[in-house]
Amino acid sequence: MMLKVDQLSKSFDNQLILDSIFFEIEKGDTAAILGPSGSGKTTFLNIAGMLDTADSGNVYFNGQDVSYLAEKERSEFRNKHIGFIFQMHYLLPQCTVLENVLIPTLTYNSKNEKLLALSRAEYLLEKMGMIEHKHKLPGQLSGGECQRTAFVRALINQPELILADEPTGSLDEESADILANELIHLNKEFNTTLIVVTHSLRLAEKMNKTWHIHNHQLTTD
Repeated sequence: MMLKVDQLSKSFDNQLILDSIFFEIEKGDTAAILGPSGSGKTTFLNIAGMLDTADSGNVYFNGQDVSYLAEKERSEFRNKHIGFIFQMHYLLPQCTVLENVLIPTLTYNSKNEKLLALSRAEYLLEKMGMIEHKHKLPGQLSGGECQRTAFVRALINQPELILADEPTGSLDEESADILANELIHLNKEFNTTLIVVTHSLRLAEKMNKTWHIHNHQLTTD
């Protein structure tokens, strides 16, 4: 099992958000998590991605319990194994498309690593139809083009897991469909595990499995 969450619970200000959650997904598989606003979808994703910690329960990544790693270890683990995509692209406005994509590789030390990262960035930008925009600033792009750039940034370190929080939520229906299909295509090409939190049934139907958060519980179809 690539990712397993077991008996995970989380509260904020004494208000229960997640209660004894269980979730698992195989390498290369895709899953959507649906639920009303405020149900805990993003909280779950943040804990699974090691951006937050649970009150109780465990998160296993390829069999390794990563629940209680020190903060530095968590950061290094995230950067190496996990890519994040959010509803807002969070591109740095002063950096070009290519520079934004390469931000996760700034920790690379060797010249060879940096050259390989540049080659991969240009390959992925080409795949996403963004190579001709690589020297543009985010302010010169459409919303869909900014999200494509964010997709490439999430993939640049060849993560085993992609966590996407409402990745098409800010786009019109046509742009959302195009980006969803591109995300699925990249998932298949690189055998990257994909978990998507979404309100969109159209996006959820493209995933292999659908889970629902309701009354603090996570269940699957």
